[in-house]
Amino acid sequence: MLTSDKIIEIFVKVDDFCKECEEQIAKHKLDAGNYKVRDRKASLADSEIITIVIAFHSGHFTNLKHFYITHICSHYKDFFPGLVSYNRFVELQQRVAVPMMLFLKTHCLGRSRGINFIDSTHIKVCHNRRIHNHKVFAATAERGQCSIGWFYGFKLHLIINDKGEILSFYLTKGNVDDRNVKLMTSMTEEIFGKLFGDKGYISKALADLLWGNGIQMITKPRKNMKDFNISQADKIMLRKRAIIECVYDELKNICKLQHTRHRSVNNFLMNIMGSLCAYHFFPKKPSLNIVFEEQDNQLLLAA
Repeated sequence: MLTSDKIIEIFVKVDDFCKECEEQIAKHKLDAGNYKVRDRKASLADSEIITIVIAFHSGHFTNLKHFYITHICSHYKDFFPGLVSYNRFVELQQRVAVPMMLFLKTHCLGRSRGINFIDSTHIKVCHNRRIHNHKVFAATAERGQCSIGWFYGFKLHLIINDKGEILSFYLTKGNVDDRNVKLMTSMTEEIFGKLFGDKGYISKALADLLWGNGIQMITKPRKNMKDFNISQADKIMLRKRAIIECVYDELKNICKLQHTRHRSVNNFLMNIMGSLCAYHFFPKKPSLNIVFEEQDNQLLLAA
């Protein structure tokens, strides 16, 4: 349940980042000369807007309007003295899109520890029966296929470590293959060690590419493939790959990663960023009890 202490914790981290970001922007801002530059400040600061968005995705509310009006405006007026109407708040969200993305990339991602898991999940934007009538994402979303069948929307690709922390993410259209070279190259820039995936990532070309970058791709073989040697520790890790499914479950069921009420692409992107940022502040994440022994360079998996 969302508490006052949690909101304060989120605001302190976000506000420190926004102040640092404003200082850097001021240092590199170009001189406008004789031209007047309009720099109006809103009633709500950028850090306050980002905090409210993250707080919404951290709680049990499913509707932003209901959360803002009945929860924030009623119980947290002292925390946010410059509260505006809900319609104005929705307009102000677009102003913090870039700072929020920078905060997500710099403060909400973990570090690779040598054991990594990769998978993708579908993000539907409408029911399959309404695909032909859907207009909001008509020029961006695409049809794709996953384990539960066909869908219309996007794919969210994640790489996590053994502690359940998100290491990298990538949003693509629904028809993009998980083994896309550009996608995998971008996601694995800060990754090292072993990368465990499902059968959808089986590709010799992809495995060779990752091996050249210091990453060993490990997947289960298909039934029509020849058996290949794999260590007992890697077999155990492949069984633990379900940890990333638990992460997706929390993102969708707690952080409201997916819903079909979007009215603009900007609102959709803010929803994705808010969900990923909110997951970072969870006190407990799905994790494996792995102990790294630096002396012997061995991994011990506790029962």
